[in-house]
Amino acid sequence: MKAYRGPSYQDRVERAAEAKQKALDRLKARPPVDPATLAARREAALARDAAQAEKRAARQAERDEAAAHKAARADEAAVRAEENEGGRIPSDEERKAMRDARYAARKRRK
Repeated sequence: MKAYRGPSYQDRVERAAEAKQKALDRLKARPPVDPATLAARREAALARDAAQAEKRAARQAERDEAAAHKAARADEAAVRAEENEGGRIPSDEERKAMRDARYAARKRRK
């Protein structure tokens, strides 16, 4: 029985060149892109980018507002905690508010 001999180096090089040429021919055969279609795609991309930027800005403004509200609440809690140092044990809500105040102060220092 004869041993199997795979394709030689020269055969592989020829096949690679043929495949490359075939791909190049397919690329050249594609119809050119219509300028109107290209302009429509660009406009759509610009509109999409603008919408994303607006959405990002709205989300950031919402985060900033929430952070400001939380800081104000923490400051109020800190004031209440200072007024409450008469020996009374703070409630769970007051302890949470004091903890949030400490956290907010630490975040402001960073």
